[in-house]
Amino acid sequence: MATQYGTQMGRLRNTAPVDLPMAGDVHGRVRVFNEKVVLASQPTSDIVEVARLPKGARVLYGILDSTVSLGSSTLAIGIAGTTGKYRAAAVFAAVDTPTLFGPAGVVGEPLASEEIVILTIAAAALPASGTLRVMIFYTLD
Repeated sequence: MATQYGTQMGRLRNTAPVDLPMAGDVHGRVRVFNEKVVLASQPTSDIVEVARLPKGARVLYGILDSTVSLGSSTLAIGIAGTTGKYRAAAVFAAVDTPTLFGPAGVVGEPLASEEIVILTIAAAALPASGTLRVMIFYTLD
């Protein structure tokens, strides 16, 4: 049976001298942009800014949590020009159920420039009341 290595373990175990991984890949500190959105019938023509991520940040995952069902409205999470970068447009009906998001092709990669993360609302307006929590976890070290 052969031993195989992921990228970072290969650097640590198979190079001499050791090719140290970047701190964002191994032992980096996890940071969070924790945003609270007060639901107030925001229409489908609106976007909601929910995070500002610095250049070089590596998004690890995001969490959505809401005190109410968002009904038939859909939410995409991304940036201008790529509105579904972090979560494709979908309904979010879970109540008080923290839900992870983050596509494998995007998470863990360093950002080339600062990003403003937005919610894009579609299909129907958001509810008239309640709280939506959007948390983006990332490393920067």
